[in-house]
Amino acid sequence: MIPVSIQIRQALGKLVLPLLLLLSIGIIIVGQADRKLADRVRMVVADGLSPFWTLVSTTQERTVAIATNLREAGRLARENARLKTENENLRRWYDVAVSLTRENDSLKTALHWIPEPAPAFVTGRVVADTGGIYARAVLLVAGTESGVEVGNIALASNGLAGRVTETGAHSARILLITDIASRLPVMLEGSHAPAIMVGDNSPMPRLMYYAQDTRPVEGERVVTSDQAGAFPAGLPIGTVHYVSEGRPVVAPFAQLDHLNLLRVFNFGHSQVEPPDAPGHVPLAPPHKAQDLPFKNLLGQG
Repeated sequence: MIPVSIQIRQALGKLVLPLLLLLSIGIIIVGQADRKLADRVRMVVADGLSPFWTLVSTTQERTVAIATNLREAGRLARENARLKTENENLRRWYDVAVSLTRENDSLKTALHWIPEPAPAFVTGRVVADTGGIYARAVLLVAGTESGVEVGNIALASNGLAGRVTETGAHSARILLITDIASRLPVMLEGSHAPAIMVGDNSPMPRLMYYAQDTRPVEGERVVTSDQAGAFPAGLPIGTVHYVSEGRPVVAPFAQLDHLNLLRVFNFGHSQVEPPDAPGHVPLAPPHKAQDLPFKNLLGQG
């Protein structure tokens, strides 16, 4: 190998860019002078480099696939570990549930417990309610011919949705618990303290009229109360949430904005009439002729 001085290396380094520039200009001139020759040369170069580009693209795709598989394997390993932990917790809770069920059965047997009759229910499809006197209500495609009555309780898959206020032969209107006309007696499950859940047309109804010494706790479950005979006790509604200090609301379990199916239960005759919507004044029933005084009938001639 012939030694090259530093000065020569610097001179050659300075000549590389001009030479490449001249080569590019020459290629452009030749391509403009003889286009067919330029096209043939370009295709020959492309054919010669195509295996190299194929190898590069295939290698890149395989590298990306391997990296994706490694990330997916790591995610699956973490998910598998989480599921194993959750499965162990569920097994422990299952053992506790089985033990409590056996204990409950033995206590019922010792007390000669008479079980309550299971309520009848009807399942119907929910359609949008574009009319009516309530702001938060839905129509159910099931009416009196299906056994639905005014006062029946409507339950979603995971919680209370509302109560039937109007019925037709093939449809029924259900007042949701978020409507401003909804007033429900409820119970705080942790402290067993009574309260009133008041709808205000927002997604989360308010909690009011609870005892000051038993304030609702964040995350506490709220269930129905059997006070006033409107609802059976223990139906799940939601959990307590504070939107601001001193203002507890109930976050419903049921997704009331996306109701598709509802089950309407008949827990017996309700002692509470359906509430009137704000501004709705019920019409007085017309007087019948036989209810009028006899002297008024005589004076009508």
